[in-house]
Amino acid sequence: MSDTGDIWWKNAVVYCADIQTFSDSDGDGIGDLRGMTDRIEYLADLGVTCLWLMPFYPTARKDDGYDITDFFGVDPELGTLGDFVELVRTADAHGIRIIVDFVMNHTSDQHPWFKSARRSRDDPYRDYYVWSRTKPRSSKKDVVFPDEEDSIWERDETTGEYYLHHFYKHQPDLNVANPAVQEEISRTLGFWLALGVSGFRVDAVPFLFARDGVPGIEDAAAEAAFNPDRYLGDVRSFVTRRRGDAVLLGEVNLPYPDQLRFFGGADGDGLNMQFDFIGMQRFYLSLARGDAGPLAEALRERPALDVTSQWASFVRNHDELTLDKLSTKERREVFAAFGPDPDMQLYGRGLRRRLPTMVSGDQRRLRLAYSLAFSLPGTPVLFYGEEIGMGENLDIPGRLAVRTPMQWTPSPSGGFSSAPPRRLTRPMPTGLWGPEHVNVVDQRKDPDSLWWFVRALARRYRQLPQSGWSTVEVLDHPVPSVLAHLSRCEEWALLALHNFGEDGAIVPLTLSDVPEGARLVDVLGSLPDLPLDPSGHLELDLGPYGYRWLLVAGADEEPLL
Repeated sequence: MSDTGDIWWKNAVVYCADIQTFSDSDGDGIGDLRGMTDRIEYLADLGVTCLWLMPFYPTARKDDGYDITDFFGVDPELGTLGDFVELVRTADAHGIRIIVDFVMNHTSDQHPWFKSARRSRDDPYRDYYVWSRTKPRSSKKDVVFPDEEDSIWERDETTGEYYLHHFYKHQPDLNVANPAVQEEISRTLGFWLALGVSGFRVDAVPFLFARDGVPGIEDAAAEAAFNPDRYLGDVRSFVTRRRGDAVLLGEVNLPYPDQLRFFGGADGDGLNMQFDFIGMQRFYLSLARGDAGPLAEALRERPALDVTSQWASFVRNHDELTLDKLSTKERREVFAAFGPDPDMQLYGRGLRRRLPTMVSGDQRRLRLAYSLAFSLPGTPVLFYGEEIGMGENLDIPGRLAVRTPMQWTPSPSGGFSSAPPRRLTRPMPTGLWGPEHVNVVDQRKDPDSLWWFVRALARRYRQLPQSGWSTVEVLDHPVPSVLAHLSRCEEWALLALHNFGEDGAIVPLTLSDVPEGARLVDVLGSLPDLPLDPSGHLELDLGPYGYRWLLVAGADEEPLL
């Protein structure tokens, strides 16, 4: 596996954190860069190899940092550029790379570009944004946040024209077809690469790399002059020139064929990685039904990728847990199982809960979920607090319910800050999910805790680098509740089984193309090796919500586990 150094993201362990809710170093109740730096050793101990930072740029404070007013700075509440460089250097010393959120589909309406652009139709920055003299047709189905917007076009009072905004009206879309905007994008990417980041999580990819139709444009040739696919390749080329091993991790919530397009097709010259939204949504449907079938179907649909491309596997991200690619009936099933109260739902398409509260703290189902995420071919991505089973606070509006302060200790402020709870950037969860019951300190003292389990998964995953390079083969068998998949990479293979049912199961399987005299080595436990007969037939026993990883080893092979 000598290529793992060049294409490091193929077997990384990614951890997403929001600086303002992770660790407060100065007692003002707001997390900061110095606090994040102080916790790097913790992340290294957990097994994290790549830290993804949510937006930390200067902001108008209307969309949790995604409404950016300066792409080249740091929000003063979070620190300075010097603090950022110190964080990058400290992380590097602990073997952790840093990637940052790249948000250039839009700006805040308080960004100097838009302030200038709205002054007149002849302003030099006017074409940095998308304008229409008449209001185009639009409806709630076009907007990303239908609870707050009913159109993607907003009239600007100064000039009387309408500007495009797929998100909130205070976030005007940039005109990425404009070469001047493309130059600004390159300048921004180059700046952060020069400060030592190893790549970017690219926000809202389908909107960033898209043609924006404006009424009244008659020149089809001009419309076609901007090729989004070609431009995505240009961005990839630029990033690679500046830093050869930089990664682009894209947020692309689309069906698999469309995701393949954003990978750059068969050549793989687009995004390096994409989140497997389809697999994630089918996972929750399988969990709700106690039936592995929906997830198995998704894994069979996964398209083959170029060797430099990769899927990112995740249980939960920082937004609403979207279920938009499920049918209405399927979505209702998941809502009924994990979020029956309308206040737990968002936009009619997702949930604003974390997994532990969805399953009422059932450790069996929690461990099933993370075992699956780390066993699938791909790169696992953790959202901060998942390793200890943090819950949400539904008293906080919208998507922010899951972005509560990190719970380090049992103290009232959770060790996140020395400030009293009333001064924290957001209130902690309460009751069974409060820091007195769920925190890092207590779990690190308990070898049977979820923290130790996730840590063990991360280390096993890192000890099996072939897993990140493998392809998935879903195995047929007669037990509906069990997913059995084989990860293969050249002569290497790992068998994993996960039981979505509340009852135990005995699973008959047949493994093909295994070497003579092979045996199955228990990866997560210490059960005896299982010899394989020449036919490859075997039966495996799983408990309720049980899981197993079994490495296919040759007769004379002794895996270093």
